Parts: sequence; C-alpha cells; structure tokens
Amino acid sequence: MDLEIDIEEPWAPATDWADLAQAALEALVQVAPELDNPRLITSLLFTSDAEVHVLNREWRAKDKPTNVLSFPMLDRDDLLDLAEDGPPEMLGDLALACETCTREAAEKGVPVEHHASHLIIHGLLHLAGLDHETGEAEAEAMEALETKALAILGIPDPYGDRFIQ
Repeated sequence: MDLEIDIEEPWAPATDWADLAQAALEALVQVAPELDNPRLITSLLFTSDAEVHVLNREWRAKDKPTNVLSFPMLDRDDLLDLAEDGPPEMLGDLALACETCTREAAEKGVPVEHHASHLIIHGLLHLAGLDHETGEAEAEAMEALETKALAILGIPDPYGDRFIQ
C-alpha cells in the first residue's frame, strides 16, 4: 500500500510523522496481509482538531472533533478479492487530530508517537472493513490485530488487559 501523507499545523516538526506512519503500516501488514497490496492507496492527513471537527460534522453529522476519522472507499469483500495486478485502488482517507491525540496520549501516560501509531493502525483497520462497534467479537478481533501490530513496533498493549502473543 502507498500512503499519501499530508502534515499540517499543529503537528510538531520534531517528529517525522511520515516515517512513523510508514512504520505503522509496515507493522500492520504483517498481521493484516490484505493491506499488503501494491495497488492500494490511502491518504493520511495529520491535521488539527478544528479541521477534524469540520470533517466529522460534514460527513458524520457529529459536531465535535475526534481522534481519527476513517473514510473507506472499498468494502471488505472487494479488498479481499483485489488482485495485485491492475490499476491503483483508493482504500480510503484518514484524518488524525493533533490536539485530541496529544491530550489522549497525556491522559494515558504514553508518548504521543505511540498513540498516533495506534490511531493510524486503528484507522487503517477501519478502512479495511473492520469495525469494533458491531459487536464484542468484532471489537476483540480488531483490538487483537492492533496490539499485535503495535507489539511489532515495540509499543505496549494500549488496552493493557491481555498478553500479546
């Protein structure tokens, strides 16, 4: 998959957010191989809470910012059936809100880079058609993939309630 990354204010220039996003993707494809398709393209926008608030209101009718927004463009069956040969396919768009990500990381007592990696992985899994809000089994399956990908990056289980194998 190719990530098309745009980094806006107020994301701190001290961190290479593009490298962080690429590392998160590389870890994720090890546990979600359906995303390891050279035809796939995902846009990833590192932006402000204000911009995410506008997107959330416009596209989801929720008048507030959130940590990450996912806008899938392929359904899960199409993703799973996608051959490796052919024209590029847009998997979807992600938008990551800086202030919310930073605040949540502080509340959890984790580095913002760890939380941002988690949110990118979480968002990519949503683009891949997984959803933690459709039931307990789906939530557990999605969280298991997240924790395995994060473990590859050396990031502890963000849910803190199980051993990663």
